[in-house]
Parts: sequence; C-alpha cells; structure tokens
Amino acid sequence: MFVGRRSCWKQLQASFFRLLCLIPTGFPVRSVDMQRPTDNVTVRQGDTAVIRCYVDDRVSRVAWLNRSNIIFAGRDKWSLDPRVELVTKGQLEYSLRIQKVDVYDEGQYTCSIQTKEHSRTSQVFLIVQVPANIYKVSEDITINEGSNVTLTCLASGRPDPMITWRLLNPSAEPLDGDEYLDISGITRTQAGRYECRASNDVASPDVKYINVIVNYAPFIKDTKSSDPQVGRLGMLQCEASAIPKPEFKWYRDDKRLSNGQGISIQMMGSRTLLLVSNVTEEDYGNYTCVATNRLGIHNASVFLYRPGTANNMSGAVAVSQSLWLLLGSLTCLLLKC
Repeated sequence: MFVGRRSCWKQLQASFFRLLCLIPTGFPVRSVDMQRPTDNVTVRQGDTAVIRCYVDDRVSRVAWLNRSNIIFAGRDKWSLDPRVELVTKGQLEYSLRIQKVDVYDEGQYTCSIQTKEHSRTSQVFLIVQVPANIYKVSEDITINEGSNVTLTCLASGRPDPMITWRLLNPSAEPLDGDEYLDISGITRTQAGRYECRASNDVASPDVKYINVIVNYAPFIKDTKSSDPQVGRLGMLQCEASAIPKPEFKWYRDDKRLSNGQGISIQMMGSRTLLLVSNVTEEDYGNYTCVATNRLGIHNASVFLYRPGTANNMSGAVAVSQSLWLLLGSLTCLLLKC
C-alpha cells in the first residue's frame, strides 16, 4: 500500500513538472505562500465570475488550473469553453473570467506560479449560488371536512432554500411546516388560499399558491318569519351555509311544497324564499326549511305568524322584515305569483 501511494505521488510530481515546462516564460505573477488559506469567490448562477491573480517581476511561469485541468498556460488558452477568458491589465494582472456561470463551474481554481527558486500556488474556491425555485407544488384540492391533508412544496437552490407557509386569510399568520404542511382534521375555517414561499437570499423568493376547498354539510344559519294580514303576501326566508351549494325544500307538516296554488319557491344561491300570495287563515303556522347536499342535511322551523302574534320579534327585526317583505312583494309581482 505504501509503495503504491509513493508511486502515485511521484507521478503527480512528474505531471506538475511537465506542466511548468510547457508554460511560456516572461509572464510574471505575484508569488503566494502555499500555506495561505483558500479564498472564496461567490457568484450567482448566470452572472460573471472574475477570479483574481496579480503579477510582479519575480515569476517566470504561470498557469490557471481547475480540478487538475489546465485552463490557461501563460497566454495560451487550453480550455475549449468559450465562456472562459483571461483578464490581463498590462503586466499587473493574470485573472480568470467566466461568463454565465453555472453550478458545474463550482470548485477550486489554482493560479500556479513558478519562480527561479521554487513553485507556489494561489487557490480560490468558486461558490455558485442558485436562486430558490419551487419545482413541485400540490395541485388545488377539494376535501371533505374532517379529513387529513398534506400540502407539498419542494424547492431547489444553493444554498438550500427555506420553505414557509401562510393561509391568506385576513391575518395571514405563518403556519408550522417545511416542505410538507400537514393539516389534521381540516375544518371549514381552514379553507382558502395557501401560500408557499421558498427563499435563500440569493434573489427574490419564489412563491406558489394552492387553493383548498373544504366540503361540509349544510348548516341553516338564518331564517326570517313574517306576520302578514289575511289577503296579503307572506314571505319566509331560509339561508344555509354549505359546500357544495345546498339544495332547498319546503314542507308544511309532512307535505312537501311546490310552485303553484298560491305558493312560489325561489332559490337564490345559499338562500331560499317561500312566497304565499293572498294569505288565508289556513296558511298561518309552522313551515320547515330543509337544506341538503351530498354530505348531510339540516332543517329549521320558520313561522308564518298571525298579525300581532310574533311577540318574540324586536322592533329592529320587524323593520328589517318589512323591508325584505317589500322586496318579496316586488319579486312576486315580477314573477306573477
């Protein structure tokens, strides 16, 4: 084993000696102590990197190497890469310029120097930074309430980017997560637009969005009764919250109501109106509003009161109901109910 290592070292020494013999003379470079720590040059992908090496009159031969490959020997270019060129300002500089730097350019570059006494090197490590880039993100998703959800946001970059999440509700507070955001037992309040942000301070963060729709069973959140006089228009209203959008049905006792015979049922998105034209004594009483979708069902009682019997209605509610009763009357006239 020892003999093999010594043979390899001798081969390296011989190769380096042959290199120096090939390098033209007459191009002086400032000598640098081989024990000097390696310098770093940091550049962003796509930019131009300049790796410096300065000259004086004590050096006879000089070359640029990368991973033991000769790039320049004196002024002679050995590299076939058209992006690489020599920067010389008179006899004072022997620097290397690399245009449109990419990640495969990263590594150690050596300015090799020979004086009459001995050889020296100046080493620079080129660091190539790459802006954060989100290359995989979850598609928009529709999920049932109570399910577990995992949102994915994978990003690349150098250095490795940091991933942050926000739900863009009014507060838009940060969420705990990295490449994967886990939501256990999702609720309807967690529906919305999620923001994934990848940043590594090389350039502006990369941002992607995921829309999350949460399906849930209907919940009747508001009803409005009325107390019309006999012969006038009566109107009942029922409003439900649900995803998907709920379907409504009206019942009187166990009988489902439909359009006709003085009854008009109007659907208005998440609301429904039951219009009773020319109210009679038999029309007063309890009605049932039923909201359904494929996830469930919810019902609520709505009353058509005799005048003066809706004693649980405040004055403000009565005024409000007068307004929507007027709206209902106009709707009924337009629909000729």
